[in-house]
Amino acid sequence: QVQLEESGGGSVRTGDSPTLTCAHSGRPSRSTVINWFRQAPGKEREFVAAIRWGRGSTYYADFAKGRFIITKDNAKYTVQLQMTSLEPHDTAVYYCARSTNIGEGRYWGQGTQVTVSS
Repeated sequence: QVQLEESGGGSVRTGDSPTLTCAHSGRPSRSTVINWFRQAPGKEREFVAAIRWGRGSTYYADFAKGRFIITKDNAKYTVQLQMTSLEPHDTAVYYCARSTNIGEGRYWGQGTQVTVSS
């Protein structure tokens, strides 16, 4: 059974640069895509970024380009989402999800709350 677990959330200040981690149970297959999504209060869930496990190709939502960086650790089976220049509108529950496609999730983590205060 695939399990995903996010960590690294919490309360931060405007301009902070926290890093979220998604831990995948076992070694992901080469076809695995790990996606990050977020859902702000009262809003639809939205795609943030994704990385292909095999090729390491990365993809970003427009709002994430230049501010967020997604990377993977092949030895630890983890995916990191480094976020920079956070603003209050980045406040959301951040989820990682596994799929074989960009912007989709078949298996989901429980989410980690990121709250940005000015």
